[in-house]
Amino acid sequence: MSIDKIRDLKSAKVIPGDMEVGKYVYTLGLAGEKFFNGLKNGKILASTCKKCGITYLPPKAYCEECHGAIDEYSEVGKIGMVYSYTIQYVDGSGKKLDEGVIWALIKYEGVRGGIVHKLGEVDYDQLYIGMLVEPVFKKKAEREGKITDILYFRPIKP
Repeated sequence: MSIDKIRDLKSAKVIPGDMEVGKYVYTLGLAGEKFFNGLKNGKILASTCKKCGITYLPPKAYCEECHGAIDEYSEVGKIGMVYSYTIQYVDGSGKKLDEGVIWALIKYEGVRGGIVHKLGEVDYDQLYIGMLVEPVFKKKAEREGKITDILYFRPIKP
């Protein structure tokens, strides 16, 4: 039975046992490696399809529209916009947090996609959709090429 022909989950075969995931190596991929190396250098990188002109964040190795390979990467700039947000009052284990954590979808002008990350240096009553924000990075010596190299995004002060 081919998995692409399964129409009823009850007909799927179950093979008991364990899968050894520890001996496999998972990579970031080409676009992921560029993105995380950019973070290590204090830059948020996106990829742009030369054929379609679409810019993607997070970067993609292949265009969603024309399926062409993408090998062009550029910095999106420092100023993003809060597209959506939520306030987290409970941690991953269900424990109530002493203080809520603000999470936002940050979008950049002319870019398809965005970044979900924490907001800081802002009170709940100051939050609004469309707020302009900038990333606050860890000190250069402390960066590891991870999303946590961005500590949070803060509002742009006029």
